[in-house]
Amino acid sequence: PAPYLTAAQTAELYRSSKAILREAGYVGAGTCEFLIGTDGTISFLEVNTRLQVEHPVTEEVTGIDLVREMFRIADGEELGYGDPEVRGHSFEFRINGEDPGRGFLPAPGTVAVWRPPAGPGVRVDSGVEAGTVIGPAWDSLLAKLVVTGRDRRQALERAARALAEFEVDGMATALPFHRAVVTDPEFAPEVDGGAGPFSVHTRWIETGFSGDIAPYAGPAADPAAAPEERASAVVEVAGRRIEVTFPAGLGGLAPAPAAGAAARPRGRRTARPGGGGAASGASLTSPMQGTVVAAAVADGDRVAEGDLVVVLEAMKMEQQIRAHRAGTVRRLAAEAGATLAPGAVICDIED
Repeated sequence: PAPYLTAAQTAELYRSSKAILREAGYVGAGTCEFLIGTDGTISFLEVNTRLQVEHPVTEEVTGIDLVREMFRIADGEELGYGDPEVRGHSFEFRINGEDPGRGFLPAPGTVAVWRPPAGPGVRVDSGVEAGTVIGPAWDSLLAKLVVTGRDRRQALERAARALAEFEVDGMATALPFHRAVVTDPEFAPEVDGGAGPFSVHTRWIETGFSGDIAPYAGPAADPAAAPEERASAVVEVAGRRIEVTFPAGLGGLAPAPAAGAAARPRGRRTARPGGGGAASGASLTSPMQGTVVAAAVADGDRVAEGDLVVVLEAMKMEQQIRAHRAGTVRRLAAEAGATLAPGAVICDIED
């Protein structure tokens, strides 16, 4: 249950939900959603006429199997009970294939390591295992981690432990974000003797969340192996321009550092936060695998830094790719419907 609702507000949410569904003649699983203002005002938002992704938390605190109930009711059976008693507290964490260190950018890939947690109050709903390929055409959800305790504090403590034990590698996931949230004093004031109020609101992630999450750095390297210096170049393959990386010094393309000089990365691509594309010099490249929904510019257009260039879609999410510098668009290689690989050059932006 929400930690800030009064008994009167909860009763009103129950009453209003029943009235809406009764008036509509609705039969089956569904969810009524409301917004609650800082002054306590309750406003109706919408009804989701289906089973929700969050249904396990309801199952955990009521003991009711909602999927089984859907089949029972569809078969003509009576509901047979009133409002179930809510016991305990439950959290659901969506383990999505997104990179929270890069603005939750969709990150399809192959799961190399998959070790979900277990223990009291821990439930994992998933069909993923090591070797599973997570493609860009589908939703980014890999698993749902559901953690339940006798109260909110115990559920948070169990959640922190389960999230710490959840090992996934080979692709970015939302796990680092979840780990930060369950220990944030604004979200979890009960933990570690915190006395502050629960102060999360609708735009808390954008405006209040203080977690500093690093971008996914790739699969864990062999600790015995020395870090490999990399270089990059833009090549043309079958008429498409693609940025590739390779060991520095390969074929004489990047000379080795002089004796005694410190090695340093060359030409490494960087991702701009908030949906910017990866950039190397004049080239704007795709930060992810995705399908072009729309191109906002044409060859020869002038753009300022931050202007929208293309919109990509991956894992049912749209991502705006913006200019990393001011200049003139040249060699635009993205058109609506085209599929771009990670690192594919979208266009050059020249002085």
